[in-house]
Amino acid sequence: MISILLATALAMAPDSTPAVAPPSSQEAPAAAPSVPTDHAALLASKDPKLARNKRLVYDMYRIVLVAGQVDRAHEFIAKDYIQHNPNAAQGLTGVMDYVRSSRPQRPVEAKLSLPMVDITAERDKVVIAFVRPEKDANGQTYYTTWFDMFRIENGKIAEHWDPMLKGEPKVDPNQKKL
Repeated sequence: MISILLATALAMAPDSTPAVAPPSSQEAPAAAPSVPTDHAALLASKDPKLARNKRLVYDMYRIVLVAGQVDRAHEFIAKDYIQHNPNAAQGLTGVMDYVRSSRPQRPVEAKLSLPMVDITAERDKVVIAFVRPEKDANGQTYYTTWFDMFRIENGKIAEHWDPMLKGEPKVDPNQKKL
């Protein structure tokens, strides 16, 4: 008798498959993710060479890419720098031209002001990742991740990779703060 009642109840119940609503353009924007504030801890490493490599990339980002201090690029970047961003030219001169054309010079800050998620070093590579606020087609802010990977050779940045696509507009990272 119980099995007949259960079968009848199941047969009469509406389809229990949950419906998945399409994303709404009226949804509230996601909250900005939290980022570490202790950059010294992120730059630390038991291996002094890895710590130097992370510091080199961190300072280059802070001084050249954020502050736009192009005349100091040679302190960090090799003359024959290999560029994998399809919108920037090769070599130290290519980096300098890209930075000059995409941001003004600003004062150098003691600490990187971009929302850095992490900086990781292994062998001769350093990867630095940032939270990046963007706007969708409806003008709503959402958050993604930007990364740069650098190869270090003889104490200078010798090669660079990032996710930039061909034809995308040049980016001033200062416009991508939380």
